[in-house]
Amino acid sequence: MKSIYAILVIAIVSILLLRNSQVEARDTYDRVRDHTRESEFDYVTWTLDSLGGKLGQFTSGITRYLEAEKQNDLVREYAQTIRDLDATSAEIRRIFADPTVQDAEQEASQLLEKQAFLKQQRDRLAPLAEGILQQQVGNVVEGQGLSVLGQPIPAVLFNVTPLPMALIVSPRDAIRQEANISLLPDLPLDKIDALEQEVSQNLDVSALVVPVGGIGMYPTMVMSSSDLPWLIETIAHEWIHNYLTLRPLGMNYDTSPELRTMNETTASIAGKEIAEMVLTRYYPDLLPPPPSENAENPVQKSAEDFKPRFDFSREMHTTRVTVDGLLARGLIERAEKFMEYQREYFWKNGYQVRKLNQAYFAFYGAYADQPGGAAGEDPVGPAVRSLRERSQGLADFLKRISGMTSFDQLAQAVN
Repeated sequence: MKSIYAILVIAIVSILLLRNSQVEARDTYDRVRDHTRESEFDYVTWTLDSLGGKLGQFTSGITRYLEAEKQNDLVREYAQTIRDLDATSAEIRRIFADPTVQDAEQEASQLLEKQAFLKQQRDRLAPLAEGILQQQVGNVVEGQGLSVLGQPIPAVLFNVTPLPMALIVSPRDAIRQEANISLLPDLPLDKIDALEQEVSQNLDVSALVVPVGGIGMYPTMVMSSSDLPWLIETIAHEWIHNYLTLRPLGMNYDTSPELRTMNETTASIAGKEIAEMVLTRYYPDLLPPPPSENAENPVQKSAEDFKPRFDFSREMHTTRVTVDGLLARGLIERAEKFMEYQREYFWKNGYQVRKLNQAYFAFYGAYADQPGGAAGEDPVGPAVRSLRERSQGLADFLKRISGMTSFDQLAQAVN
């Protein structure tokens, strides 16, 4: 009976979260979809398939019978398998791209066998590792007072899966996300570039296709990675979106740019905090080392050490502020030329930004958990960070901000 109840709860939550995840500004959204329908990601099919796998995990409950140490070892083995698989696949791609190799298939035969074995190993370990990480993140969430009757609501559920890419659309005369359309994960770059140009020229907007690391569906979607700290942070970040979606702030995600930034910044802040707690409790050796207390002796530094270093966050912040100023004065073409000039500047300093436009800032500017960066002088991020600093703990912060439906409420709370 308990398992039937859990299945019903998961199904209801999935429907609610799926419905909310597709809320958009209908006018621009519909016009853009005239160009994207053939390349769009099918969330309904993915969610149904994913739920089937998760219900199988739930009813089997294999991970509950593993000792804590063996659970951690299994997760580490999974991460190492992903690491080995990524390295092997990269070497295979190198061999097939090498013009000096006469018979690439023969040259890579042993690597292809190893790749097939590692894929089998990954597929065997993935459901177990996901179940363990769900439980570990859920335990930390419960310990923070974010549960009901000892259970996080919704339950922590995620799937490591190829993630759709996002087509972001912004007006040219302002930085504002007006559409976010999920595309197939395997679109080639030439098709991506053609789609961006088609939408931009036909609708006179700024368009950009961006990769994402996670999506707050239910179960949430998380990109494959051998980096456990990053993986755990992404799991926590997307669960926070699920948590918010069942509350006023998340329900109003697309109501205004300010509310979107409040959602994303809250998820970023809380995701980092939860991930640090998970690492501390289960994988302490993966925590970043504390800052060194012993400063280097300046006398031992060379002249090269004193040269100003390129700071991507600071330069991107300056770029955003300048672009906002130009757009506010109606200088659209000048702003676009400046962004291209800055993109080349970033490229020369080792940061390969494929396109830098209004859509870029509309997407990345919403993640304002750290000062500077693509958010520019937007006051929303600092206000969210200020509320977190003034809250008694993570649960207090989330309960306060999750009930808000406007930036004015946040501003009043911190002022």
